[in-house]
Amino acid sequence: MDGTTTRAAGGWRRRAALVLAFAWGPLAARPAPGLEVCPPAAGRALCGTVRRHLVAANETLPDIARANDLGFNEITAANPGVDPWTPPPGREVVVPRLFLAPPGMARGDIVVDLAEMRLYELEPAPGGVRLVTAPIGVGRDGFETREGVYTIRSKARDPTWFVPPSVRAEEPDLPARVPPGPDNPLGRYILRFSRLSYGIHGTNRPWGVGRRVSHGCIRLYPEDIEALYPRVPVGTLVRVTYRPIRAGAADGRCWLQVEEDYLGRVADPFDAALAALGACEAALGPLDLDLAAVRRAVRERRGYPVPVAGRRE
Repeated sequence: MDGTTTRAAGGWRRRAALVLAFAWGPLAARPAPGLEVCPPAAGRALCGTVRRHLVAANETLPDIARANDLGFNEITAANPGVDPWTPPPGREVVVPRLFLAPPGMARGDIVVDLAEMRLYELEPAPGGVRLVTAPIGVGRDGFETREGVYTIRSKARDPTWFVPPSVRAEEPDLPARVPPGPDNPLGRYILRFSRLSYGIHGTNRPWGVGRRVSHGCIRLYPEDIEALYPRVPVGTLVRVTYRPIRAGAADGRCWLQVEEDYLGRVADPFDAALAALGACEAALGPLDLDLAAVRRAVRERRGYPVPVAGRRE
């Protein structure tokens, strides 16, 4: 990238380490929050903090994920080597409630990132806009959720599920329609798309959030869809994207986020990461780049933003 240097950049790295260190702290047990809402912050791409948590007896990583509005993919990627179902009591685990806003969001629009398995909405707020985000489940192998631009065609509470032929072919014992209730996989609310029979809806199987388990629809935790439903009017634009590597600028630093490329589209992740950093350079000017941090982010694929460069001093 033009204007970028890899000379020693101790100043920005020390400041980034301090930011992350202050973000860490013990998490008190609390119920699932229902959407992460970030306050207005003009021009700042970063939202939230990275935290830590001590595993309690009989607690699983999915339990910790849901209590902190994270998906299965996010909690497991941040804690490699930890058994998600039987983590040792007393083990300290990372809770990555740090999010990088998708580029180019417009007020009122929804962006769904399939690689990250996360939904974002930019909504009006006093003093500007605020970012709303939630983890999602997406289409499984053979039923991958399609990228594209959609609108919200209709909304429904307590929807009836009219079982698609593709699902009945796999599960012939299913009825043609499933009424509202605990057996309905749509949950209590649905935001229907303008095409492809897609929708954003709840689920009766919360363990599927942060996984590729649907037939193409986008699943949210019940508490998240309940909070999102009244915020989204009919006609809202929805952009469905797949961006396993992206970067953004905040606090004078460049932050890089790398997800699992489950569709196998990125031929050279390191080159793709360097290309993504161009967005930071456009925002910050010439950068001091930590190539070791870039390589580590690409190799580890922790699924949350990490600082890899700072504004050249």
